[in-house]
Amino acid sequence: MPDAPRNLNNELAKERNRAAAERTLLAWIRTSLSLIGFGFGIDQIVTAIQRTRRLDYLGTMYLARITGLAFIAVGLYAMLSATIEHRQELRRIQRDDYLYTPRRSNALVVAIALMVIGIFAFLGIIISTLN
Repeated sequence: MPDAPRNLNNELAKERNRAAAERTLLAWIRTSLSLIGFGFGIDQIVTAIQRTRRLDYLGTMYLARITGLAFIAVGLYAMLSATIEHRQELRRIQRDDYLYTPRRSNALVVAIALMVIGIFAFLGIIISTLN
């Protein structure tokens, strides 16, 4: 039994959607790598300061290390969730009954996580300078 003829416009629209999904995944990969690199950089700077000055401000150094790890964790979460969402999007595009369904925004989740990290880092710095 031969396959039903396909509408060329629909197939081209699917191809454009797939290309857009690929660009979106690449943007998330860049964002994730930036977050991971930033977190790693914070940790390396803290380690270098500890070695050169031989000082151990436990609160400040501990907070900086936790902040670096938090950036790495958010970067890993962004990468994982973007990969999962990309695979789901490709499956939706391949179906013939493609319909838009609203989904959770990865960007909103990452933005909220970064705001929480920023608030804790800000408060930690304020508290450490007051002591």
